[in-house]
Amino acid sequence: MSVLMKGMDVVNAMKETLITRAEKLKEKGVTPCLTIVRVGSRPDDLSYERGAKKRMESVGITCHVVELPEDISQEKFEQEFQRVNDDPDVHGILLFRPLPKHLDEEPVKNMLNPQKDIDCMTPVNIAKVFAGDESGYAPCTAEAVMEMLCYHQIDLTGREVVVVGRSMVVGRPLSMMLLKKNATVTLCHTKTVDLEEICKKAEVLIAAAGKAGMITENMVGDQAVVVDVGINVDQNGNLCGDVDFEHVEPKVSYISPVPRGVGSITTSILAKHVVRAAESFVR
Repeated sequence: MSVLMKGMDVVNAMKETLITRAEKLKEKGVTPCLTIVRVGSRPDDLSYERGAKKRMESVGITCHVVELPEDISQEKFEQEFQRVNDDPDVHGILLFRPLPKHLDEEPVKNMLNPQKDIDCMTPVNIAKVFAGDESGYAPCTAEAVMEMLCYHQIDLTGREVVVVGRSMVVGRPLSMMLLKKNATVTLCHTKTVDLEEICKKAEVLIAAAGKAGMITENMVGDQAVVVDVGINVDQNGNLCGDVDFEHVEPKVSYISPVPRGVGSITTSILAKHVVRAAESFVR
């Protein structure tokens, strides 16, 4: 029987520390503050926003939402973003992406203060992740995977780790973070030749390709650790991961479910980054 790596176990372990750190900031007259910038009202954005606000409030972080009309002009969008960026009471900024097609996110990527860039959108923080510089902010989902592995005391030193997925949100930065922990990392994707054989050799397999059920029981080794980062919708309209959970779970030592897995941790990482950013502003 495998160990089920549930996200809420990690969230609960992080909660008290975050509350304590937020209280210490308030004693110094600083209330940690996250501002979410949302263009339009996509259902998935609204769902994440509700979860993020609830998580922030639970640990003592103020969360504001700047809602902009979906047809906003590029000029007005940049002006509104700059206003938030310049606000000294805002410690972290989260821009919901993708933006509407008529908007270009590159200008705001470059104007965003790296100290407020709590989800690794700026070139500065991306470079820090790839350089192994922990003073930057990694993407929240990638760091959530690391937090989950740490919570379950999975030693990565010298381990064969395979990451399936090469996005800049998860796969590539996560590979750098794993290397920082002395793992031996192979980065794959849906076009990788002999993907099944490569995955089968992994001691730790991380699925982040965004393709429902692509990791089957034939692709995992006995007693491997499997982390599923995928968020997909199956043919019945239910959330599912990149891993065929039903058939893979009996073979492995640890596995994270979807939902209630890595995704549950991302807002706690967001909170952790906001608190850290607020701390850096008062030093």
